Amino acid sequence: MLKGKHIILGITGSIAAYKAAYIIRALVKKGAEVQVVITPAGKEFITPITLSALSSNPVISEFFSNRDGSWHSHVDLGLWADAMLIAPATASTIGKMANGIADNMLVTTYLSCKAPVFIAPAMDLDMFAHPSTQQNLDRLRSFGNHIIEPAEGELASHLVGKGRMEEPDKIIAVLEEFFASRTVLEKKKIVITAGPTYEKIDPVRFIGNYSSGKMGFALAEACAQQGAEVTLIAGPVSLTTTHPNIQRIDVESAEEMYQAAMTAFPEADAGILCAAVADYRPEIQADEKIKRESKGEMMLHLVPNKDIAASLGAIKREGQVLVGFALETNNEATNAESKLKRKNLDFIVLNSLRDVGAGFRCDTNKISIIDRQGETTGYPLKSKQGVAVDIVNKLATLLK
Repeated sequence: MLKGKHIILGITGSIAAYKAAYIIRALVKKGAEVQVVITPAGKEFITPITLSALSSNPVISEFFSNRDGSWHSHVDLGLWADAMLIAPATASTIGKMANGIADNMLVTTYLSCKAPVFIAPAMDLDMFAHPSTQQNLDRLRSFGNHIIEPAEGELASHLVGKGRMEEPDKIIAVLEEFFASRTVLEKKKIVITAGPTYEKIDPVRFIGNYSSGKMGFALAEACAQQGAEVTLIAGPVSLTTTHPNIQRIDVESAEEMYQAAMTAFPEADAGILCAAVADYRPEIQADEKIKRESKGEMMLHLVPNKDIAASLGAIKREGQVLVGFALETNNEATNAESKLKRKNLDFIVLNSLRDVGAGFRCDTNKISIIDRQGETTGYPLKSKQGVAVDIVNKLATLLK
């Protein structure tokens, strides 16, 4: 997957800079061409001579390397690249990237880069956990960047915690998985549902749920970043999309989501049903606000909404892939497998509300994927952006 790819490797001032040598060697072995861009602080940890010898290219650090009028064009570099990897990425560089502070060659190259960007943080545990660092990482994710989460282990301070840059072989695996999925998903049409639905009681009240839509929106961005044309059918949420490959359709009720999904899915290659759709709605919706003083006790008669997953499963044609979600509180695997079979899904993503950090309103999620063969793959707790990549990689294996 990396053969012939042009990779910019950004190196910043961290003790983990020594791992960049292993990254370069692995990329070159796999057939990639590597151009190193290093910050002045990065050169205190690893020498340009070493990096140049491994990459077979001169290392770029300054805007002007000679006094003859020549200069390094960050614009040309950004156009040349198939991907940019910053490994290690310090808190300082992450902050500059998040806020557009272009005071060195690496950040100006990042701001000019049109290719996907992968960021592998490396810092002490307290720096990584600090709200400013986490806010900067969230901002970079919102720009469509891929964050390669650091591992837990012994750090340069000899403290133990999260902040250790991920190992080179795992970083290379992330790049390979991305390009493998991108090859498959390029120009594929994918329908994604996200968020809650609101079922009106009267003009000011509704029945709803706690879904924020974050998981569905992360999936939309992940698919779009890998070349897919995404139709995102979104319930009432406050989220925004950033990728131009996402066409957003806003709906409110389960009926509106059903109609939009049934219209979009026949022309799609795949559907991912991530929305938390209300199972029931009030049979009668009042035209005016119901007054407690005049109504007194109130009883709602609820009727079932249409089952979007089952309806799409019934019309799914050969070659289409349909993915569902199951949020469970008990008998998780049994209930998820039953849903997969009943609704003709190709695989189902299971979350449990018993897992801390998973489910509604969280920025993280912990999932298992169950396929039609009954095989279950579990994943650790990750950011929802990281979970989205895992799901999209699984989808790509079925769309090949």
